[in-house]
Amino acid sequence: MFKTKDDYKTKLKELLLKPELVKSAYDRIKGSINETPLMSSTQLNRWLGHEVFFKMECFQKVGAFKARGAMNTLLTLKDNNFLPKEVVTFSSGNHAQAVAWAAGKMGVKANILMSQHASPIKIQATKAYGANIVLCKSRKEAEETAYSYAENGAYLIPPYDHESVIAGQGTACYEALQEIPKNPNAIFVPVGGGGFLSGSYLAKKLLSSSSKIFGAEPEQANDAARSIEQGSIVKFDDSPETIADGVQTLSVSDRTFAHILHTDGIITASEDEIIYWTQWLTHLLKASIEPSCALAMASAFKWLKEQRGRKTILVMISGGNISAKKHHDIWSKDCLEDLPIIQKN
Repeated sequence: MFKTKDDYKTKLKELLLKPELVKSAYDRIKGSINETPLMSSTQLNRWLGHEVFFKMECFQKVGAFKARGAMNTLLTLKDNNFLPKEVVTFSSGNHAQAVAWAAGKMGVKANILMSQHASPIKIQATKAYGANIVLCKSRKEAEETAYSYAENGAYLIPPYDHESVIAGQGTACYEALQEIPKNPNAIFVPVGGGGFLSGSYLAKKLLSSSSKIFGAEPEQANDAARSIEQGSIVKFDDSPETIADGVQTLSVSDRTFAHILHTDGIITASEDEIIYWTQWLTHLLKASIEPSCALAMASAFKWLKEQRGRKTILVMISGGNISAKKHHDIWSKDCLEDLPIIQKN
């Protein structure tokens, strides 16, 4: 515990990473990951009156940006002659797959602690990568059990609270900013534990310092937004209920919160808005879109409606792993009759 708020602020400043770590991570992992495409929709741009680019991490290894952080962590350890024989992590799914995949590539045993309520397709895929899966009653139990594995010698690769994980995850935005025709006015990134947003913030500091950057969070899982408002981290006791299962973390960490405080804020979206944009992005981009990344577009749409003049934005599409049940829930009603048009004054 800290005696004063100033003590806490001092600690957060000490946790800020150097943006150059993202470039180093990109150079380190680029031969091991996919260079994912930057896409846009002419029809959507016409309806919105703005130019929107999507960084399609649904085409990444394991179907999500998480592969970047996991691989950067293991390659960094290898570069430092400290590659472990065994690793452990806790995750709702995409990070689990990423650690299992990266560990398999590096010849390392992977132990993955998951909530029994995690997406079935993500549990199955993690098993397929050769990991040892341990299902727990809750996200909290999974986290606590993972730390007990770490105390017994396994190297912990957390989903977001790790320097190499954050730097690796930031390479997606770094790559996108090298591809985009001009620097965007704003960048939108989904927020769970905050590693993706932290890394993206570092990337934009390197390549597009004038761009605004926003986190996107479900209204029903708005711990990051509440943390900013309160000035200290707000935590859930159990995974919040949201269709965006990729962001069902219990809280951000001190490390990610330090970076989040330097962004331009968090924009939240309702469950209906998340479902609406999952359907529309799937239709327009002809790709598998997780609700967690449609969340970023839902928040971007809110921001765009308040803007004057034509804006260029970058939306980070974080992944594309969806279970059959989740797919059914998303498409149980048709949202495509309601066009995503911004009315001009």
